[in-house]
Amino acid sequence: MQESSSRSVRAARPRLEDFPVRVTDIIRFGDVDRQGHVNNAVFSTYFETGRVVIIWDEDNGLQVPGATSVLARIEIDFLKELHWPGAVEIGTAVAEIGRSSYVFVQVVYCEGVCAATARVTMVLIDGVTRRARPLPPELIERLNRLRMTSRTGE
Repeated sequence: MQESSSRSVRAARPRLEDFPVRVTDIIRFGDVDRQGHVNNAVFSTYFETGRVVIIWDEDNGLQVPGATSVLARIEIDFLKELHWPGAVEIGTAVAEIGRSSYVFVQVVYCEGVCAATARVTMVLIDGVTRRARPLPPELIERLNRLRMTSRTGE
């Protein structure tokens, strides 16, 4: 996975409309910390919301019989504080596909402003051995359909 592509996503601040999958989540009162803003750890939950919609989609999910995808790395750039009450929009796309892993690029938007970006590496592991296994062609095909609609996420 290339470091330069990670920097370019941060610098570009991707547009929400460039993401093939977008979901909305609410900012809960319990998300707020003593500093009066949404706690940084909650951003991971927002990003997870964006991923599980894709991974567990009934028709085009990313599940592989006898295997599961696990989170291996998450890198978050916090760009703006969030406050309760409110709602966030989470955009998710596939940025890279490797031999046994794939990378999501994600954004959290609030009131039209990008509040955070993330890069998330997922690894496909065998359900029995718990070791990485190659991505099957049908999964690669589904992942390719989830790429960014512009050059921002490449």
